[in-house]
Amino acid sequence: GGDEGGGFASRAPTKRRAAALGPTATMEGSSQIRQMVNFILQEAHEKANEIRIKTEHDFNIEKQMLVHNAKVAIGEEYKAKDREREVQERIARSTALGDARVKKMKLRDDLLTQLVEGAKASVSAVTATPAYPDLVKKLIIQGLIKIEETEVVVLCRQADVAVATKAVPLAVAEYKAILAKETGAKVDPKVAVNTKPDKMLPDHSCCGGVILTACHGRIVCDNTLDARIALAYDELLPNIRKDLFNA
Repeated sequence: GGDEGGGFASRAPTKRRAAALGPTATMEGSSQIRQMVNFILQEAHEKANEIRIKTEHDFNIEKQMLVHNAKVAIGEEYKAKDREREVQERIARSTALGDARVKKMKLRDDLLTQLVEGAKASVSAVTATPAYPDLVKKLIIQGLIKIEETEVVVLCRQADVAVATKAVPLAVAEYKAILAKETGAKVDPKVAVNTKPDKMLPDHSCCGGVILTACHGRIVCDNTLDARIALAYDELLPNIRKDLFNA
């Protein structure tokens, strides 16, 4: 019985110590739970902060890329528009220069045309002077020397038929004398003045002079005043351009 009492006595303090330790253990457990919760919350906050920082970092990088790409695109578009503007300006300058040259050439041609028309007006006035019959005779002589044919038809204006008809025998005689003197050859060409209306030189556009034909029109010597003006114009054109345009 003593052992039992002694055993009881020895167990009683253990229960009392447990009872005394109960609230402390509970507090320690709660503290550990709070620490765990705080740790978890801290980890969550840190993770969330990492995610936020990474998201902001990625966003900033993407934004920079978008801004960079936009700047590059705008720069390329500006360069393309600038090149297009330069091309359009060059085209406009070239067009303006071409137009100016065309206008300049047209003005020069108009001036030269006026010069030729003025020369024709001056030369055509000769047909109304007493010197014209002798001029027609000399033109016929020149034509005969040039074509050297035995049968020749002289074409002239309707207004000059009478002058040419009178000039032909004089021209033939002088032509024969020239050939005999220069070459010793004796020729007797048959020269007739055309009387067909459809073969007359136009009074309204021909200044005067004659055209000699032979071999049924296959040989032609144009000795009209218009042809002589054109010949003189071609020969003097370089001097004319120099005097008028300093070119």
